[in-house]
Amino acid sequence: MISKLLIANRGEIARRIIRTCNDMGISTVAVFSDADAHAPFVSEASEAIALGGNTPAESYLRGDAIIAAAVATGADAIHPGYGFLSENADFAAACSAASLIFVGPSPSAIAKMGDKLAAKQIAEAAGVPTLRSIQVGSNDLAHATAQAESIGYPILVKASAGGGGKGMRIVPSPELLGDSIASAVREAEAAFGDGTVFLEKYLEAPRHIEIQVFGDIHGTLTHLFERECSIQRRHQKIIEESPSTVLTATQRAEMGAAALKVCKAVEYVGAGTVEFLFSDNHFYFLEMNTRLQVEHPVTELVTGLDLVRMQIEVAEGSPLAPEAVTPAMNGHAIEARVYAEDPRNAYLPSTGRIERFQIAGARVDSAVEVGSEVSVYYDPMIAKVVVHGQSRRDAIRLLTRSLESASIHGVTTNRDLLVGILTHPEFDAGSTDTTFLERNPASVLAVPRADADVTRRHAVAAALVGQHRRRSEANVLSNVPSGWRNSPSQPQHISYLTEHGEMHVSYLFTRNTLDVTVDGLPKETSIHALGASHADLQFGSQRLRYTVATSGNRWFVDGHDGSSSLVEIPRFPKAEVALASGSMISPMPGKVIRVDVGVGDQVKAGTSLVIIEAMKMEHTVASPADGTVASVNVVTGEQVQADQVLVVIDAD
Repeated sequence: MISKLLIANRGEIARRIIRTCNDMGISTVAVFSDADAHAPFVSEASEAIALGGNTPAESYLRGDAIIAAAVATGADAIHPGYGFLSENADFAAACSAASLIFVGPSPSAIAKMGDKLAAKQIAEAAGVPTLRSIQVGSNDLAHATAQAESIGYPILVKASAGGGGKGMRIVPSPELLGDSIASAVREAEAAFGDGTVFLEKYLEAPRHIEIQVFGDIHGTLTHLFERECSIQRRHQKIIEESPSTVLTATQRAEMGAAALKVCKAVEYVGAGTVEFLFSDNHFYFLEMNTRLQVEHPVTELVTGLDLVRMQIEVAEGSPLAPEAVTPAMNGHAIEARVYAEDPRNAYLPSTGRIERFQIAGARVDSAVEVGSEVSVYYDPMIAKVVVHGQSRRDAIRLLTRSLESASIHGVTTNRDLLVGILTHPEFDAGSTDTTFLERNPASVLAVPRADADVTRRHAVAAALVGQHRRRSEANVLSNVPSGWRNSPSQPQHISYLTEHGEMHVSYLFTRNTLDVTVDGLPKETSIHALGASHADLQFGSQRLRYTVATSGNRWFVDGHDGSSSLVEIPRFPKAEVALASGSMISPMPGKVIRVDVGVGDQVKAGTSLVIIEAMKMEHTVASPADGTVASVNVVTGEQVQADQVLVVIDAD
């Protein structure tokens, strides 16, 4: 019987486990890094223990410190969530040695399935179709080249110990093999502490379909149908749904039976996912994740089962409930992952303070709330938005509406990309595969809902709300019209920096009229209501209601027509320091993991200058033109800020 459970994870999964434990009457212990000291999950747990440090290696990967925290707080069990130590067999064994219940499978099952090469061999021995895979190392390029030739290009370099797209590279031709292996090894070591990688035949346009499995200590195994996860960027899922649009009832049964064969081969207990690639009506075992998956809410909504509760009950020794052994599928569920990143700028992570966070009409499992800081140290996913409908089309409409009306400010997100995917004809037809975002790039799909004209309306709303606030703070008599003066006056002027460039708003109140211009052009505007955080305005014949929030000189406006972030330009700006010509700046905060050039080096356009690691992903800063390196301002291992000068190039 578990009375106190320690959560060896962070973010939205930690919050989800806490909520389930609260429902079960189980007290919780959170562990946290320095970067997460003010994260929501820390305050929501019954108690919390600081691990120190910022990076995963300094905090959430420290199994000894986590077990010590469990022992010190009197916890009975440890739930690893997903990622970090969730698939670490040594950690699971250490929990047992410390008389702690590990909420997950046995160390033996984790070890067998954690080595993806060994897992493929187990699946093949169980009669499950697989793709050929060969282990390689970064120190023997000749061996890797020969093996790649034997498999045939294109191939996939893949981390043996991890998932989530980390340590994975597509290699279309031999000349890219060496760098791809080296980069995958570095990323795998940083994310999982294990740099083992292997080569696998890369299928050009498969579907990614996974089966949710569950086992108990009494030998009962069951599967809870499939989830389709084909919409991916950088091999990381961003939209998942159940059921798949491509599987027939027969194929669903065959894939489920194959997943249970793999489970039976390792005497699996707990929650897990067996993943397959599906191409030309054939499926191939890809890997098994011996943990809960990020997209587990999709299965919960179509089956009505609480997978986290089931995990805890199985860990306590209870048999699987009858409704889990013979599950029923109801309706359709879709999940969209909201990331703090910029899809239109190579998916660069975005860091900062969450100034506004409101998503309605869906189940929202979030890692953040207003005031949360999105740091450079962890995966940039900030929320999962999940809906359930009686039909797939119902679910698509519900999720699209929820995302379109969401208010998320303070960081750049992929919200517009998600809406673009959900409203795309291919997605509507259910004819997607893992190359969807290659055929339909983010630069086309992620169109901001607020175009220039909408943003002009938002700028007017911000200006008028700002004027109302100043009037309220000045305690102006309530019977005097907002903005009215008792002597003739000139228009009030305010300027904003927007994603569509600078916008200049002028407005002049008289006792009976309001004159508004934006960038010198008249904007027919009338006010129905103004408040400190809202505006009910009419532009011509169109009446719109807005919510308006501020942080410093930043204004955030949300309405039915979209969202805008505006930076108020001070009337007397401070002098700015000019950058030297040819300065190459960091696109984000991060850590320099490699400097590829020195002073005096000749470089060509596209030459790698510096590699930055942010949120466990690598980003290359390349030279935009041919030239000579004039200065190098950073060293390997250095933490850099956004817009910090890394290298200066004298162009030829």
